[in-house]
Amino acid sequence: MTVVPTLHQGMHVRPDETYLASTPDTVLWGRLPCAADEPVLRIASGTHVTIDTVSHEGLLADQGSDPLAFFGGHGVAPDDVLDDAIAIARELTRDPADGPHVVTGPIHVEGAAPGDLLAITVLSTTPRVPYGVISNRHGRGALPDELPRGGETVSVFTPVAEGPDGLVGTLPVVEGGDRLVEFPLAPFLGIMGVAVAGDERPHSVPPGAHGGNIDINLLQVGATLYLPVQVPGALAYVGDPHFAQGDGEVALTALEASLRVTLRFDVVSRNRALAELGDLTGPLVRTDDYLIPTGMDPDLDEAMRCCVRAAIALIRARWGLDEHLAYAYLSAATDFDISQVVDQVCGVHARIRVADFDGVPREARR
Repeated sequence: MTVVPTLHQGMHVRPDETYLASTPDTVLWGRLPCAADEPVLRIASGTHVTIDTVSHEGLLADQGSDPLAFFGGHGVAPDDVLDDAIAIARELTRDPADGPHVVTGPIHVEGAAPGDLLAITVLSTTPRVPYGVISNRHGRGALPDELPRGGETVSVFTPVAEGPDGLVGTLPVVEGGDRLVEFPLAPFLGIMGVAVAGDERPHSVPPGAHGGNIDINLLQVGATLYLPVQVPGALAYVGDPHFAQGDGEVALTALEASLRVTLRFDVVSRNRALAELGDLTGPLVRTDDYLIPTGMDPDLDEAMRCCVRAAIALIRARWGLDEHLAYAYLSAATDFDISQVVDQVCGVHARIRVADFDGVPREARR
């Protein structure tokens, strides 16, 4: 038995679960949903949904468009190649100008309306396969004019192993060698979003106010993503599953691999959202320890400035600090991390420790 049993579509799903498979009928390949798209699932606010997500790695044209052959070439048995990945590669076509991502949805959440927030909480993440892929493609990544050497796509097959403290990804020290570098798995979804208004589907690569390909690795189990709703029902979607990613994601992709996730979808009314978080104009992450505002722009410096402005606005709305005091706090006590620099639009996120504000008197808060 492998360290991670292969979870094919629907396998081990309980009869009482709300379940969404990733099939040619329930996914988009390279584009994100818009207001004109019909939902593949309708749910009430507060519903838990189990979703089998599919990674694009192994399906793309520069990898042969045949996951059976691609993964088989790395020693993966046919039974350990996901049936849904095979079906998507065989039955769907992708415009080369579109993004690479397989995106599942949209999901209509009853009661969600523009002005509200949709909160998506990550309840569980389970690897569906015992391997993943890290790719560097020509003209992409943080060093587009340097790597990969020779201009050919480099797709590093990365098996999963059992480490002393849990599952790890493994990379050889030299190609073909038997000495390994090991790093811990920390699964999360790179894409979580809501549909945009209008009838034009956005490209799947650049993130924005709708969320999408935000690639924030703090969105692990227990974290919640808040997104401003743009269309009735929110029309949520997910994709781009990762086993691990460092801040920056410099080589273009991180350890990309399919996940089974369970998410809770909650509608947060506009009045409650304003009282608790202020007037959000883009994604916000919440964990047990941090509130995490974001900033995005094609220019990394401007993304940083956007994130600082968002962080000041959040602190002022939630805790009532004067602007100059919020700015001072951020400089002294908050880390600003680079989410990613490889998705056309760069991302920065700030980690504001909520415990630092435990002593703020209630009357000083909005």
